[in-house]
Amino acid sequence: MKTFKNIFGLAGLVCVSGLFIFAMQKTPVDKAPSDDTLGKEKPLVNDYNVYALEMPEGLNFAGEKVPVENPDIYERMDRELLVNTYWQSNGLLMFKRAHKYFPIIEPILKKNGVPDDFKYLALIESGLTNVVSPAGATGVWQIMKATGRENGLEVNDNVDERYNLEMATEVACDYLKNAKENLGTWTLAAAAYNAGNAGVSRRLREQDVKGYYDLLLGEETGRYMFRIVAVKEILSNPDKYGFNFNKSDLYNDVPTYKVKVDTAVTDFSQFAKRFGINYKILKLHNPWLREPHLNNKSRKLYKIDIPKEGYYSTKP
Repeated sequence: MKTFKNIFGLAGLVCVSGLFIFAMQKTPVDKAPSDDTLGKEKPLVNDYNVYALEMPEGLNFAGEKVPVENPDIYERMDRELLVNTYWQSNGLLMFKRAHKYFPIIEPILKKNGVPDDFKYLALIESGLTNVVSPAGATGVWQIMKATGRENGLEVNDNVDERYNLEMATEVACDYLKNAKENLGTWTLAAAAYNAGNAGVSRRLREQDVKGYYDLLLGEETGRYMFRIVAVKEILSNPDKYGFNFNKSDLYNDVPTYKVKVDTAVTDFSQFAKRFGINYKILKLHNPWLREPHLNNKSRKLYKIDIPKEGYYSTKP
């Protein structure tokens, strides 16, 4: 899709190598089949093993069934479950970041009538980080410059509101609702986030089918929904997939309050000091401020997030 670009399209190919390194297993076995015959046994040299996964029952996206009874669908779903289970470092980061950012995304999805499952789309798009794709898609929701501007976001060298998670989530909701109206299902709407409304519509028409799982698609869009469903399944069942952590291990969002600014700001370093923080912390909470100053010739009203007192120890 030219509108939104999934920069993690190749990540799955890279992380498959993780399948052959180590896997977490809470209950190791004592013996395993030898290389010669299944009749002989030899002790394992360590407690790290890679196991096949059972296909979960009832897999769905936004209440729409994943037809794993189809052999092709079964294999594609199995691949993404394996890849995302045994890429352990990335998996733990997903849990940690989801705990921090899902509480921001979830109420915006709910307010807009978009199913909660779309938070997993944001996760596979960017890993819940403010990354920039080679095509220029930007932020957690990977929004292209033209799309951001078309949907009311300010995008320039001084201010880029694609980096504002709340505002970008609103734009993503608008796109997804429009795609659902055009294509008929939330699954196709999610696919359109990757391949575009026109691209998905054209393929449905050319192949004379009605659903995502009946389409022959390219590598990236063809894996897209399976990635989302796999991540949803794993994050919903951490123990089942061998992810062990305490709540204290997860990341937390620092509470903030908003400061309204309708003038230019000549020096954000000095601005930050007024609130007991430094420029780095100001930028952490306001990545949409792209330069050390705010031009604001139009006297637009901006809302700048300031962390509440006591969460950072800063030095002059």
